[in-house]
Order: sequence, then C-alpha cells, then structure tokens
Amino acid sequence: MPINASYEYANAEKRYYEAQTNEEKLEALQEMLRTAPSHKGSEKFRGDLRLKIKKLKQEIQKSKKKTSAKKGIKKEDMQAVLVGLTNSGKSSILKALTNANPKIASYGFTTKEPEIGILNYKNCNIQIIDLPPIASENFDHGILNNADTIIIIIEKLHEIQPILNSIKNKNAKKIIVFNKIDLHEEDIKRKISETMKSKKYNFVLISTITKEGLEELKEKIFNSFDKIRVYTRQPGQKEDNIPVILHPNSTLENVAEKVFHSSSKKVKYAKLWGPSSKFPGQQIGLKHVVKDNDIVEFYTE
Repeated sequence: MPINASYEYANAEKRYYEAQTNEEKLEALQEMLRTAPSHKGSEKFRGDLRLKIKKLKQEIQKSKKKTSAKKGIKKEDMQAVLVGLTNSGKSSILKALTNANPKIASYGFTTKEPEIGILNYKNCNIQIIDLPPIASENFDHGILNNADTIIIIIEKLHEIQPILNSIKNKNAKKIIVFNKIDLHEEDIKRKISETMKSKKYNFVLISTITKEGLEELKEKIFNSFDKIRVYTRQPGQKEDNIPVILHPNSTLENVAEKVFHSSSKKVKYAKLWGPSSKFPGQQIGLKHVVKDNDIVEFYTE
C-alpha cells in the first residue's frame, strides 16, 4: 500500500487480493488506480498499476476468445433472456423460475457464460437464459439481439434507462423486474410501483427470498410471447402434455411439419377438438387454421 493511501484505496486493495476471477481483479485494480495518491512520488506506483490493468485486460480478452468458440445455444420456440448489472440477482431468479442450478455468490461477475434453464408454465417449456452482467467481458450481444423477450433485472430505478439504452434489440418484448423487494417497506414499494406505472413500463416487483411476485413474473413471461399451443395425440389416446408452439394464424400443415419433421405429406387427414372446430372430432384438411388449445389427431397413409 502506498503512503497516505485513502480508506477507499485500502478497501479496493483488499478486494483485489480476495478476488477469485480476473474480472473482479480488474474492477479492484481500476478502483485502486482511481483512489491512489496522485503526486510526483507516486508516479512509478501508478504506472505499475496501469501495467497490471493492461496485462489483466489482455488475459481476459484471450479467455473471451477461447470461450467464444464454444457450441452455440439452440434457440427454442419460446426464449427469454435475463439481463442486468452485476449482483442484481439474475442467477437467483433463474434458479427460482427454472430447473437450473446456477452458481450464486455475493461477489460480482459470478456468471461467466450464459446459463440456461427451462420454465415449464401452462404446459409450455420456456427457455430462460441468464447472461453475464452487462459490464462483463463475456456478455453475449448475439443472444440478446435474437431474444424474443428480454427480462431486465434492477435493484434501483435509475438503472432502467442505461440498460434500455444498451439494448439494440427493439423487437423483443421487455419486462422490468425490480428485484430484492423484500428489502423495502410497504410505502417504498408503493412509490416504486407508482413510478413504474407513470413510465408505462411492463414491470413486476419480486423477491426470491419471500417468493413475492414470482407467479406474476411467470405469467408476464408467458404472455410476452405471441404464440399459440396445439396439442397432438394418437387416435384413442390422451393428448401429449407438451404442445406444439406456433405463430397465430398457423395452419394444420404447420403443425404437421413440426410433428413429422417436415414430412406433412404423410398426413391423409386429421380430426380436431377445441376452439377452432365446429364440433368435437371434426375431420379437417391441412389448410385449416388452428387456434390456441386445439387438440389434433393425425391419420397417415
């Protein structure tokens, strides 16, 4: 530690020696440089810090290039992406919503690469991806730019606009999630809600500790997708639990293409139950437009 170092410098230096990742070390080193004494006698010391920062950035960049070659993530019919600052609680939310068991820690930049979980809601499997923090070297803009729904995790209201400004995907539906709401009193919660409403945000207040708002969040995620569900079944049997996911105004041919893997010509005719049928068990052709919660039996040649 240099002579006349401040309390802030001492804290940053302590974080540097306790850091478990290069990203944490870099963050601490940058804070050390910012708070180090600035006078003639400290020039060499500050120069050494700059050199350490430069070398660490190079190491991080090399690591990023290695991981960029990893196998890409296959996008499912319904995909939502969690984004936010470090320590915003994204990993805890992924764990609370899905079957994933991500690493959760109190220090920053815990998530090093995208973590995937599946939220099963209303018989649909929704792919949820937790991206590394926005400031991380490993943040994947490609996944974000192709997402259908973006779930923005915040702890403070002033975090919203900078995060929105950094998102180039203008077509995705966006849900603002104010996390760790259990840390606030009821009057503060009310003020937060009123502010979000005034901005016309699609939002929800949640806590992974008390489970407040989690069911509302699941509903909002599900409703963010402009999709319909069509169930299929073998003649005389129960329908499948997992539906075929399609765009509205899809036809029975679109259903058959998914079921028979682009071989819809195998289908001779089908029988239909549900909202788009005139009567239960109606025999229909492939040009029929299906609706949400229809049930179809295919009969092949």
